[in-house]
Amino acid sequence: MRAVVTRVKSASVAIGGEVRGAIGKGFLVLLGVSTEDGEAQADKVADKICGLRVFEDENGKMNVNPAGAGAELLIVSQFTLYADVKSRRPGFTRAARPDTAIPLYERVIEQCRARGFKVETGEFGAEMLVASENDGPVTILIDTEEL
Repeated sequence: MRAVVTRVKSASVAIGGEVRGAIGKGFLVLLGVSTEDGEAQADKVADKICGLRVFEDENGKMNVNPAGAGAELLIVSQFTLYADVKSRRPGFTRAARPDTAIPLYERVIEQCRARGFKVETGEFGAEMLVASENDGPVTILIDTEEL
C-alpha cells in the first residue's frame, strides 16, 4: 500500500462539480492499494498516517502528531500510485482491482476514524477534482513494502 501524505492548510475533493469532502488543517492522503496488500498493510499505513510527527511545536520544529495538532484527514483513492512507467504509457497491473481495493481503502478510513480523527473522503473510482493548499510544503511517501 502506498500513501502520499501532504500537510495542508485546507483540502477538498469534488465530484461532478459538488464538493464531496473538505478539511481544514491536516493531511491530504492519496492512497493506492496493490494486488499484494491485505488488512495488515491497511492497518500499518493507517498507523503511520495517524502518527506522523510533522506539525510544528512551539519552537517551530516538526514534532507534533496529527492528533496533537487537531488535524483532519482527507483520504482519496489513487490507483495510479502503482503505475508502471517503464514505457511512456503507464500500466496499472500492480494496482488492486476494486473488489480487493475498496475494502482495504475503507479499512484505512475506519482505522483513522477509530483513532478519533475527522476523516473526509472522495468516492472510489469516481472522476474527482482534488484541491489543496499545501503547508510547508511537507509531503511524505509511505510504502508498506518499506515498513
